[in-house]
Amino acid sequence: MNDQEYIRRVRALEGRLYRVAQAMLWRQEDSLDAVQEAVFRGWLKKDQLNNPDRLEPWLMSILVNECRSAIRRRRRGPLPLDVEIAQEDRLCEDLQLRLALRRLPEKYRLPLVLHHLEGYSIKEIALTLKLPPGLVTSRLHQARRALRELLDGGDRV
Repeated sequence: MNDQEYIRRVRALEGRLYRVAQAMLWRQEDSLDAVQEAVFRGWLKKDQLNNPDRLEPWLMSILVNECRSAIRRRRRGPLPLDVEIAQEDRLCEDLQLRLALRRLPEKYRLPLVLHHLEGYSIKEIALTLKLPPGLVTSRLHQARRALRELLDGGDRV
């Protein structure tokens, strides 16, 4: 894949990459940094990608790993739930849903965002997160149940 093709395809993925980073990191600055770093790392290693059709899940995996590294570097727990949500937060428009998503653990939140908000298939999520498809399906089921409880006023996750 040449540089121009990589740039063209990455530009088409920018929104998805940002929303997934935001689902993991919450802060706009952190999300933008993670996307930029993932795109750069992908560009450096684009010649190692055997099948150019696999660019999207490959780049998404790089992004997820970069977000996890950013969380480790931050060395803090998740943001408090009462932190003001930036207007640039485009993960979803419904404030109540956004707050409920924040309360879900990453292992449930990430497959849920990838599947329901970004339209990835179970197989694509499994490839991206390097998980068996059955586990992705199970986590989606658990995430929907936990999200439903949170939205119905429950406090358990």
